[in-house]
Amino acid sequence: MDASVKKGEWLVALAGNPNSGKTTVFNALTGTRQHTGNYPGVTVEKKEGVCRVDGRTLRIVDLPGVYSLSALSAEELVARRFLLQERPDVVVDVVDASNLERHLYLAVQLMEMKVPLVLAFNMSDVARQRGLEFDLEQLSGLLGAPIVPLVATKGEGIDELKKTIVRCAEQVLPVPAEIHYGQELEEAIAKIESVLDENLPLLRSYGRRWTALKLLEGDLEIQEQIRSPQVSDVLHQVRQHLTGVFRESPEVLIAERRYGFISGACQETVRRTVLKRRDFSDRLDAVLTHRYLGLPIFAVLMYIVFYLTFQIGAWPQSWLENGFGYLAQRVGRFWPEGVSEEIKSLLIDGVIAGVGGVVVFLPNILLLFLGIAFLEDSGYMARAAFIMDRLMHRIGLHGKSFIPMLIGFGCSVPAIMATRILEERRTRLATMLVIPLMSCGARITIYGLLIPAFFPPVLRGPMMWLIYLIGIVLAIVCVRLLRSTVLRGESVPFVMELPPYRLPTLRGLLLHMWDRGWMYLRKAGTVILVLSIVMWAVTRYPRPPKDILSAGEVPPQRLELEYSLAGRIGKWMEPAIQPLGFDWKIGTALIGAAMAKEVFVSQMSIVYSLGGEEDLEQLQKRIREDYSVLQGFCIMLFCLISTPCVATVAVTRRESGAWKWAIFQFAGLTGLAYMITLLVYQTGQVILMLM
Repeated sequence: MDASVKKGEWLVALAGNPNSGKTTVFNALTGTRQHTGNYPGVTVEKKEGVCRVDGRTLRIVDLPGVYSLSALSAEELVARRFLLQERPDVVVDVVDASNLERHLYLAVQLMEMKVPLVLAFNMSDVARQRGLEFDLEQLSGLLGAPIVPLVATKGEGIDELKKTIVRCAEQVLPVPAEIHYGQELEEAIAKIESVLDENLPLLRSYGRRWTALKLLEGDLEIQEQIRSPQVSDVLHQVRQHLTGVFRESPEVLIAERRYGFISGACQETVRRTVLKRRDFSDRLDAVLTHRYLGLPIFAVLMYIVFYLTFQIGAWPQSWLENGFGYLAQRVGRFWPEGVSEEIKSLLIDGVIAGVGGVVVFLPNILLLFLGIAFLEDSGYMARAAFIMDRLMHRIGLHGKSFIPMLIGFGCSVPAIMATRILEERRTRLATMLVIPLMSCGARITIYGLLIPAFFPPVLRGPMMWLIYLIGIVLAIVCVRLLRSTVLRGESVPFVMELPPYRLPTLRGLLLHMWDRGWMYLRKAGTVILVLSIVMWAVTRYPRPPKDILSAGEVPPQRLELEYSLAGRIGKWMEPAIQPLGFDWKIGTALIGAAMAKEVFVSQMSIVYSLGGEEDLEQLQKRIREDYSVLQGFCIMLFCLISTPCVATVAVTRRESGAWKWAIFQFAGLTGLAYMITLLVYQTGQVILMLM
């Protein structure tokens, strides 16, 4: 017996298709005893939890939702590697009982791996409503695995599932059945098996038949591990033979046989008690996925989510802002005399401001993911992706890419986090790389400063619309470019089942919301805090000599800025940005905007030795005196395209799993901003000269 069984503790893997209710089952089993992270080396989310049954401990790992174990996506690769390398004591496959034939495909692949398998038939109530009746005993015998009917949203069947997991871990349940693929395929599998080296470590973990089957399917990961000329020759021969006989590739033939096995098992054990009729989901889909009504309905629902996120969320956000402001005031007021003023500045302007800059967005993050979780758990988000797919597919993305891009108009950080809904890695990377081109809320402060400074009231609305439109058009162009170069590859077909509508559970919604919120605070917040302190230092040091500071010829704030590292960098970069119509003052403000876009306005206030927002009109007047309308437009254009804020860079690095993509995003968008702004400014100068 396995050592883990002796200790009364077992490793349980929870597998299943997307939309099978797997997460609901995981929450029902583990409750609050769970934590979230990422699998090593990838950005695929890993959830673990603990469940105790009769004095025994079940350590449950929620695998990524996948339709198969073919290792074509990061999620499939992670799920399969976990099963093969970690060797869980039990694998629970969560199956949507109302869509049995589709969901049993994953179960068949798990059976082929000879893992200790339990089938959890979730949504049994929906299956009954659709007139489906199962002979579970007979079906369990055919599959060689126990079946537990569940209604996870109501907690029905969870206790029985726990007991079945324990029985399976104690090895008192049957071994999963073996599928027969027909004479031709079986002979091909046997030929491949005969030339496999018995000493291969692969065979000890995977098994001879399973390895041969994967080679026949053309599994690249398995082929990489078996570099044998003899195996390659035999594999080539049998693949050619099968293709010649059946006029289909072996992988298609294998899939057909699997579905044939599933279909036969279902015909024997599933009975429809009533004629199939148009149920509630069908009637609702007729409206929500309507050719003409679907998009407006989706727009209204997303407007509601954004209203909750950025309007209602503004109340707690203002409370947090006031709280951090009050904290900074109290620290400043009661700072002990004789204690370094530099430490005081570091604490107030660096630490408190840095932490506050992250935490104030927490209400928006929580509300946003609460709204998204509701739409996902209710079954509607799959419909929204279906509606948008045709339009998004033309630019090399999926329908689901539209969701994070839309969120990007509020804030790039949660938008990039929201790309987790995309399964295919190239699509996800392309989406997150262009999200900063959506004008986030922070940029509105820049537009709010510059548009009234240079344009009359009648043109302010159109100018704002134009800036937003430029960002959208550039995002489309960049996606097309990325998908034809660094992220080249055929788009994975957009195949998504439309799950039945269901009312989400409050517990599930709150868990989803808090998981994302805590991850935001714990990881993005840490990086931003460090960079906040760095920005504090570069805008404060080195200090000007006391004799120059006391001369009073230049206001102290501006003098300090000029002497600081940020100011010197601004002076140093002035020759490079002059062709864009910028000077060192704009350059210095852009350095501050790299921390957070809204810092641009406060940096310009320091440059002109003004106070805060109460001097906004005075600041606009001074800017209008120093710069032309063309320069003002170019500043907005550059801020739209360039250097996403450090929070965006940090989240891109975390979600992409590599600094190279964060650096590529940062450098690529900055380079693009430079080229486009240069073209616009120089062309504008020529036109003005000719007028």
